[in-house]
Amino acid sequence: MIKYIFYLLLLINLSACNTNSVSETKPNILFLLADDLGYGELGCYGQETIKTPVLDNLSKQGMKFTNFYAGSSVCSPSRAVLLTGISSSFNTVRGNSGHFSDDRWMRVALKKDEMTMGEMLKKAGYQTAFIGKWHVDDPEDLSTWAYNRGFDFAVQEQWPDRFGGIQYDEQMHWINGKRDSIYYHWKDWESKDEFRTQIAFDYLDTLNTEKPFFLFMSYRAPHGNERQIGNKELYAGEGWPAPERLHAAKITLLDRQIGRLLNKLEEMGELENTLIVFTSDNGPHREGSGHDPAFFDSNGKLRGIKRDLYEGGIRVPMIMVWNGKIEAGRRTDHMSGFQDLMPTFAEIAAIEIPEQSNGISIKPLLLGQSQKSHDYLNWEFQLDGWWTTLPDGGFRQSVRIDNWKGVRYGIDSETELYNLDMDISETNNIANEHPEMVQQMEKLFHEKRSDTNGFPYGGVIQNYRARDKHSK
Repeated sequence: MIKYIFYLLLLINLSACNTNSVSETKPNILFLLADDLGYGELGCYGQETIKTPVLDNLSKQGMKFTNFYAGSSVCSPSRAVLLTGISSSFNTVRGNSGHFSDDRWMRVALKKDEMTMGEMLKKAGYQTAFIGKWHVDDPEDLSTWAYNRGFDFAVQEQWPDRFGGIQYDEQMHWINGKRDSIYYHWKDWESKDEFRTQIAFDYLDTLNTEKPFFLFMSYRAPHGNERQIGNKELYAGEGWPAPERLHAAKITLLDRQIGRLLNKLEEMGELENTLIVFTSDNGPHREGSGHDPAFFDSNGKLRGIKRDLYEGGIRVPMIMVWNGKIEAGRRTDHMSGFQDLMPTFAEIAAIEIPEQSNGISIKPLLLGQSQKSHDYLNWEFQLDGWWTTLPDGGFRQSVRIDNWKGVRYGIDSETELYNLDMDISETNNIANEHPEMVQQMEKLFHEKRSDTNGFPYGGVIQNYRARDKHSK
């Protein structure tokens, strides 16, 4: 079944997709993105039960980040920050769905004039590929899909209509915008991540080895909506609840697939010249399969999970390996985030950083050189109202200045203040003790942001139930 993609791959003339000359010093870039993996779900980040030997070993080969942040606390806005280099308070996408004046909730696509990471690297002479979950498109407009946003080859999962009944057992993956291209069925594979890794193998076999590649693997684990996997043996002997056995298995199987992919690159002779980046799109989930994030300490000592702007919702694992460039076994406490990856990749590709990005390249940090720091990092997030009412309008903001962290849920709510040096779990609100710092945080909440269609400042109507209106 997977070989069906070959005839489509043959239609892609990868060697002719860009005429720019390419320096031999430009590395390949392999970007590995987990879906809802918490800060505490890898062994190298303190996990004691779930096995992740490949990623644990990878952290020893390069740099492990302890203060790295996702773009947001759910997938769409987080990926929007990653792909554009624009932080969440200025980004077009600030939630999984935007709210519009005719009482509709719908996914918001990146703007056509916003350069994506794929478009940037394609112009730099890279062969570009995307495999997996995109989620920053208008599902009805193919021009907003990965294939038309800078990726020569794109295999993109696409759900059926939101209210048409999602089929979890068999899911369509569109190849280069073509419907009915290939289907994933859980019984045929250990996991969806094995399916996607096999597609990557077939893609890599078509590459022009004279040009560098950028391969974005948007993996699935451990998202709650992968409710069935083919491997029923892993952790079967453990006396855990079934949702926890499934959750642990998905993470370990993801680790296994990353190992397979790295072995493939080594066999091709490409691994030595490849920058490897692994991270997660947001914090751990409590949804879909019934997983309890407390069972495996999925967020470690951090407060909050997916959809929270406390540390547990946005601080994520981050590992970077670059043979001969990044010193093995390094650990950094440097504060950085998704918006910094576009400028970093631009400098690594020896091109200008796109003006749209407000990130800071961390290439100097990787090379052991003097690194510029952010004065602050801030986030703005809007819950969507597909299924429920929205407390405080569903509007959330947070900001970090050095080791100070401010959080507020709703613009009419008081700002909470935490000292992360002394209180990494954000349990002791000390706002009353530091009014000047609170004032500084609130100034950033108001001023370091922009308006964007679908995500009004302060949130939406609290008692609106979108599904009731759609179901009539």
